[in-house]
Amino acid sequence: MMHIDIITVLPELLESPFQHSMMKRAQEKGLLSIEVHSLRQWAVNDYGQVDDYQYGGGAGMVMMCQPLANAIDALTANRKYNEIIYLTPDGERLTQPRVNQLSLQQNLLLICGHYKGIDERIRTQYVTREISIGDYVLSGGELPAAILVDAIGRLIPGVLNDETSALTDSFQDNLLSPPVYTRPEEFRGWRVPDILLSGNHKNIEDWRYEQALKRTKERRPDLLND
Repeated sequence: MMHIDIITVLPELLESPFQHSMMKRAQEKGLLSIEVHSLRQWAVNDYGQVDDYQYGGGAGMVMMCQPLANAIDALTANRKYNEIIYLTPDGERLTQPRVNQLSLQQNLLLICGHYKGIDERIRTQYVTREISIGDYVLSGGELPAAILVDAIGRLIPGVLNDETSALTDSFQDNLLSPPVYTRPEEFRGWRVPDILLSGNHKNIEDWRYEQALKRTKERRPDLLND
């Protein structure tokens, strides 16, 4: 079983993503365990303080060392983590190969940033990997954490009803997925390509590869450069 712990100041934001669809089934099957921890249980005072003004001045609060260090220390005392991951806009870009790699791990600890981020000393002393879901800024790391868990969780054997489905997803082979069709064969005069109705699996696979290559050239040529 894979286990993922998440440290956040807003645990309520992570309630819904893990209680439905594939993530719910993964937990019910005993394939994935997710625990969300409120950072405020390690707050520095009775008011639940976990942030403070930044040294040197400037707008925005910073998540403090002590609550985060205490939280990480408490969790690592009970479990050895393969990675301690900080979700941050200036981390490495999340890619399918990275998701594939993380899905092979057993224990992950995710830290959700908030405000102006976390004290740099936590990043240098505790964090083993920093991940960004894109070149934009959100109000916190909770949504990126949910995205990361979903991307990882669906790759765990047994989570998908058809495990081969994940192997043909976009980005698995640096190509976008080809077009897909379902019933009826004709809708408002728009027909399903004849090749998909031929029953010739070799020709169908060749067509899908050609379409994936064409779509990638048109929409994401940078993937072919990679």
